Amino acid sequence: MSEPDFTIGIEEEYLLVDRDSLMLAKAPDALMDQCTAALGGQVSPEYLQCQIEIGTGVCATINEARDDLRRLRTTVRDVAAAYNLAPIAASCHPLADWKQQHHTEKDRYNQLRKDLGGVVRRMLICGMHVHVGLNDDPLRADLMGQMAYFLPHLLALSTSSPFWQGEDTGLASYRLTVFDNLPRTGLPPQLDSWGEYERSVQALVDLGVIEDSSKIWWDLRPSSRFPTLETRICDVGPRLEHTLSIAALIQCLTRMLYRLRRKNQRWRKYDNFLVAENRWRAQRYGINEGLIDFGQGKIIPFPELLDEMIELVAEDAGVLKCATEVEAARDILKLGTSADRQRAVAQAAADSGADHAEQMRAVVSHLIEEFSHDL
Repeated sequence: MSEPDFTIGIEEEYLLVDRDSLMLAKAPDALMDQCTAALGGQVSPEYLQCQIEIGTGVCATINEARDDLRRLRTTVRDVAAAYNLAPIAASCHPLADWKQQHHTEKDRYNQLRKDLGGVVRRMLICGMHVHVGLNDDPLRADLMGQMAYFLPHLLALSTSSPFWQGEDTGLASYRLTVFDNLPRTGLPPQLDSWGEYERSVQALVDLGVIEDSSKIWWDLRPSSRFPTLETRICDVGPRLEHTLSIAALIQCLTRMLYRLRRKNQRWRKYDNFLVAENRWRAQRYGINEGLIDFGQGKIIPFPELLDEMIELVAEDAGVLKCATEVEAARDILKLGTSADRQRAVAQAAADSGADHAEQMRAVVSHLIEEFSHDL
């Protein structure tokens, strides 16, 4: 087996809002046509008409990903502005009602609506996916089982969906609550081999339940389209540099696990029952209440966990030329996650005498501004 290249690709889903009402708006066909003319296959409609999806190319370094993602974000923002619309990169719109949204007329989405019934109608959520290039299927299966341990840590850093239909849910990532209603979601199962993965997928394909592995929506999966391991647990975030820090951590953690493998070592696999408890803590609290260290048998404050993670991948960050971005993950702790910042904006509006609807609109305005923060 040749050395993996650990290339990186980032996919993001955005919501489009009207700049005056700050409510969700359908992406006009002309807007999509203009974006496609500028970005080609790197932009596409999403399940709902108010959503748009972008994806970087295959990037050798995080700096290359920065350039491409900045170009994609800037183009979508500027084209949308011509239609009095603005993209927001948050996993839930603070005010919107899913019952008022309509799905995109496309064969794949029509089939999803038919297959998943009322559950898929609530999918007024957006995520961020990070692909890391691996050139060997058995390697993808092996590292998937070990990488699952870190998924709650990555979710905690990315949380951006505290509000749902105008209410504070008490969660940092309400998005997962909605997404977990779909089948074939959640933590990936602990598989012993690539063959076991293929047999499991083929069993469902043979039954006609799914047509291929693209209908498996685990938090982490072998991509069906690319020779990558695809991390899917993260909320989408408004700040470009925070997104790049999380993506760099994913890239480095993948290389770290490969480096251990080359030394005949591996990260301990914990039962999904235990990892799921950390997943819930990240979903509920973000970075604010710590996660369980199962080796130590206690809850560790998130700043300590992040310090340990940064130290763990220091060698890999150096090789992959993303040490600056990995270190910059600490900025998320200083500023708070997007969920924290959204709540702070709502509280500031409440303190100034704004009513509840005005508080939520203030949050949307904040998200529009943050989208352009690093552009």
